[in-house]
Amino acid sequence: MSHDATRRRMSSIAIALTCAAVAACGTTEEAAAPAISTAFELPSDRAYPEGIAADPRTGDTYVGSYTTGAVYRATPGARQAETFLPEGADGRRTANGLKVDQAGRLWVTDSTAGVTVYDTTTRALIARFEVPGAAARFVNDLAITPDGTVYLTDSVRGVVYRVTADQVADAAAHGGRAELATQFDLNAATAPHDPAGLALNGIAADPAGNYLLVVDMNAGNLYRISLAPNSTDPIRKVTMHGGNLAHGDGLDLNDNTLWAAQNTTNTITRWTLTDNGSTATLNHHITDESLSIPTTLIHHNNQTLVVSSQFDKGGPMGPGIPNPFTVVTVNGI
Repeated sequence: MSHDATRRRMSSIAIALTCAAVAACGTTEEAAAPAISTAFELPSDRAYPEGIAADPRTGDTYVGSYTTGAVYRATPGARQAETFLPEGADGRRTANGLKVDQAGRLWVTDSTAGVTVYDTTTRALIARFEVPGAAARFVNDLAITPDGTVYLTDSVRGVVYRVTADQVADAAAHGGRAELATQFDLNAATAPHDPAGLALNGIAADPAGNYLLVVDMNAGNLYRISLAPNSTDPIRKVTMHGGNLAHGDGLDLNDNTLWAAQNTTNTITRWTLTDNGSTATLNHHITDESLSIPTTLIHHNNQTLVVSSQFDKGGPMGPGIPNPFTVVTVNGI
């Protein structure tokens, strides 16, 4: 898919989506005055950030640019991020989902191609995994399980890819390139949906390695994918109480608490999981226009860091002039 086509696709989705998430969230108490402040700024007037990741070993935070493919890094306490990987690095056109694994490697998805793995110390490219074939794809977000396996959503193809630690080592030893392989197909679960639109988006891994959670941003549903070997029914819709995840984007899972960014409604929600991830109950939400289309979030150093994409200000979702691009801290959620 061309980059222009991707922009048009995202724009059409933003127009088509309803305000169901806001109505659903009305069942919980909302903070009267959420504390939202700038954590750090990004060094580009074209950043339009999408993904964020933290390195627990160093405390560094990484943010990716959807429009240029650049990756920025903010060291602990910094008010201004630096450019870690320049725009267009290694042919990458976008930088969507980001994660740092236990080996200190930075994973960066390119929605138009696949995912690239970098050494955070040397910035060297370790391996690149690409979606095979010429058909449309939108490699979006990723999650890492305790054994180092990485799972990635494809918002167009409706599948979840898998990359194991052994596959990374093998790719690095044989030229650095390999193909992404589908592990789970969610098209039957998410049907019916617009084949021209995006569906699967954020993904999170259970800290115990038992399951994945994947959000369908159009229907607002959450799916639990069992990682148990030889599971006969691995994909199930999570029972949701008190709301839904329409416009759901990035997810962050800590023990039995799930946080979600719901982008075009400028909403952050917090859920409690029960029944081994099979039930989610909405506990709290914050809706504030100053979140500026939040695409994802992480909990890092006792802070909730939220990416303010400003996609609707001259980016892929609408015309206009953006303010300086920032990652914000949100208290009370």
